[in-house]
Amino acid sequence: MKLFNRRPAIANATDSSLVLYSLGGDRDAFCQIVTRYQNLLCSIAFSSLGDIKHSEDVAQETFVDAWRKLDTLQDHNKLKAWLCGILRFKISHHRRKDITQPVTNAEEFDEQLLAQEEEQLEQKAINKEQQELLWLMLDKLDEKYREPLVLFYREQQSVEKVAEELDLSKDTAKQRLSRGRKLLKEAMSGFVENALKSSIPGVAFTTGVMTIISTIAPPAKAAAITAGVGKSTSIFSFTTVVTFLAVVSGLISSFFGLQANLAQSRTERERKFVLKSALLFVGIALMLVVSLLGLTEAAIKSSTNLEVFAAISQAVVLLFIIAYIGLVKKLFAASRKIRRQERIIQPQAFESPIDQPESKNRDYKSSWSLFGVPFIHVKLGMHEDEDEQAFGWIAGGTKAKALLFAWGGIAVAPISVGIISVGIFTIGVVGFGLLGLGTVAIGVIAFGASAIGIKAYGSLSALGWESAVSNGFSIANEAAIGKIAVANIVNNQQAEEMVQWSIYITTAPWLLAIISIFVIFPSALYARKVKKAMGERS
Repeated sequence: MKLFNRRPAIANATDSSLVLYSLGGDRDAFCQIVTRYQNLLCSIAFSSLGDIKHSEDVAQETFVDAWRKLDTLQDHNKLKAWLCGILRFKISHHRRKDITQPVTNAEEFDEQLLAQEEEQLEQKAINKEQQELLWLMLDKLDEKYREPLVLFYREQQSVEKVAEELDLSKDTAKQRLSRGRKLLKEAMSGFVENALKSSIPGVAFTTGVMTIISTIAPPAKAAAITAGVGKSTSIFSFTTVVTFLAVVSGLISSFFGLQANLAQSRTERERKFVLKSALLFVGIALMLVVSLLGLTEAAIKSSTNLEVFAAISQAVVLLFIIAYIGLVKKLFAASRKIRRQERIIQPQAFESPIDQPESKNRDYKSSWSLFGVPFIHVKLGMHEDEDEQAFGWIAGGTKAKALLFAWGGIAVAPISVGIISVGIFTIGVVGFGLLGLGTVAIGVIAFGASAIGIKAYGSLSALGWESAVSNGFSIANEAAIGKIAVANIVNNQQAEEMVQWSIYITTAPWLLAIISIFVIFPSALYARKVKKAMGERS
């Protein structure tokens, strides 16, 4: 069914979308570009060259060159101006060289196809004498009057269309048309009008362009791996904003975690260790970001060996995951060791009742419980050798497990927030869940600076079993949208449908808003509770 639904969608697509689809190798989309602008380009060319066949040849060359160089168009919304710029350069070149040969690569046409096209053209074309007389009259006009006049009779006498195509106001278009018609001799005006109407480029023109480009590969950067595409589209901007919100909420949570850790510290050595650990975590995260940005730029500039760059990017992500998990384990062990040593070296720092290992004030457990499990269990003191991890329906601490919601250094729960988080809905520097969010998110559906999942949405990289969307590397089995996209289907309408883009942009902001509340609110409460409890020094 998708096959039959694509034509209306392409026909109504914006210039920017058509360029994006064409860069992905979609020749139907480029055919729509030719259909949309062939009359404009042929009219401008005829207005300058005065020969219908020659003007159509130059216009065809323009579209063929556009297909080859489409990846050089920086702003996809300026497609019309870009095409006209190529055309006017060719007109200038042909005037200087006086070239009247057929379009480049025309020798590659099938002879039978050429015969059929010639027969169709003969039925519509005006004869040589009519052309000469037509140009004799039009050549007397200034170009600023000639171009609107030619377009007017080729666009069903629509002033609005002329104004739109030539980027003029409606009043200016009317004035130039009125002046142009007056300049034509009265006796020839009827002939010129009919001749121009009969010279409109039709299906044969479009067929000619599409026949030529069928033998030409898509632009070099738009094969199965596509570099530099979509820089000006809203797709990547939206992806970046969404994942930025996720990361920011995580950073805010980390800030409150740092406050809690400092409140739990009792000696200068412990405080320095907390700050050093925080800087180390942030530094490694920044290294991931810088590495992926550098690889993206290098891949785009290279435009070769893009598979190698894509593989390296995922190796960097894997190293980050391993490093972070190892770092968390090592730093937590080091924290317990320092606390054990400091109790011996500086016992005076731990004289407060709340700092005694047996103190019940180092934990907060709600009086409510369900099935023997406390509704809330929060570890307020620094995790030490003899401590058990926090456990409840809602739990928080250095290590926390919960039946509903957990937050902390390592959090395991259906909904979990932590440096390392595991669950159904997870948010963390490294998160593992059905729905994962974070710096590196791993899940069935994953959102992150780097995302890994069945469906992956990342600002820097996305690795998806089914589909992937990213402002950098997008790698998937089936469909991918990205600056460097690796998949069976990339950067076209079908890929957009497979990544379920419309659903994503509708639901993602609401989803992130809800999750951000779960990230920031409990972290802030936890930090406040720790500061209040651990500040009770006697």
